[in-house]
Formats: sequence, structure tokens, C-alpha cells
Amino acid sequence: MGSRRSYENVSYKDQQFKGSRTELDRLLQKSTTLYIGNLSFYTTDLQIYELFSKCGDVKRVIVGLDRFKKTPCGFCFVEYYTREDAEKAMQYVNGTKLDDRIIRTDWDAGFVEGRQYGRGRSGGQVRDEYRTDYDMGRGGYGKIVQQKISSTETLNEI
Repeated sequence: MGSRRSYENVSYKDQQFKGSRTELDRLLQKSTTLYIGNLSFYTTDLQIYELFSKCGDVKRVIVGLDRFKKTPCGFCFVEYYTREDAEKAMQYVNGTKLDDRIIRTDWDAGFVEGRQYGRGRSGGQVRDEYRTDYDMGRGGYGKIVQQKISSTETLNEI
């Protein structure tokens, strides 16, 4: 089993986890599931599978989807058969480039149906609601900036 340090410093936390912190820590300690963030909206499940299978046998890849459009929205879950393979991915894949983006990996307590959908008001990830920079790999500007640009363009047409 991995060291306590491997799951104690988890930066991604499922805000809708229903259990206690103790229960979350227990699940993270034995988890074979990773949360992968900062993916391009154009990265496919096959690309993810190919990269992560270099560390071991991948059980499944669940691509995060916009809740309304059902299109990729920049995150996924990778589930391995063994904890050791997941630990290798944490060590070797975290911080590498995939589709010209530096991806981040973090331990996840385990995939539950429904978590593949973005939780932002617009259906995607919350972080993409407020992003003010232009990021082509994540659909351009954040949703709030896109709405302001759209409103300005509409006013200019009047």
C-alpha cells in the first residue's frame, strides 16, 4: 500500500462527497482511481488511455462531459486494476503534456455515476465559468467573459 503522503496532499477534492473526512481518507488510501484535470476539450478517451496505459492496465477512462451539451469539458477519471499502477501514473504522468496541455493527476475516492458531468452553471467545469484568459484548448474565453463579449456584440449591432 502507498505511503500516507500520497493521498494526504490531495489538491482536488470532490465537494459533493457525502462521507466524513475520515471516510474520504480511507477511500483515497486504497483508491485505484485518478482524477485528471486541465485536459483540452479536444482530447479523446483513446489518447488518455494510451498515455495512462504506459503505467499499467487501465480498467476504464471516464471523460468529463458538459452537463447540457454532453461534450468533453476538460477532466476525466482513470481507473486502474491495481493501486500500484495508479501510483506509477501519479508519479510519472502528473505534470506531463497531453495535447499541448500540462495535465494534473490527483487521487480520487472512486468514480460514481453522475460525477462525469460538469458542475458549473453553464454545464461545464466551475473553473471555466470564471476564467478570464483566452485558452483555445478549453473553448476560448471563460463563460462569463464569453457572455460579456456576446452582449457587447449584440449592443453594437443595434
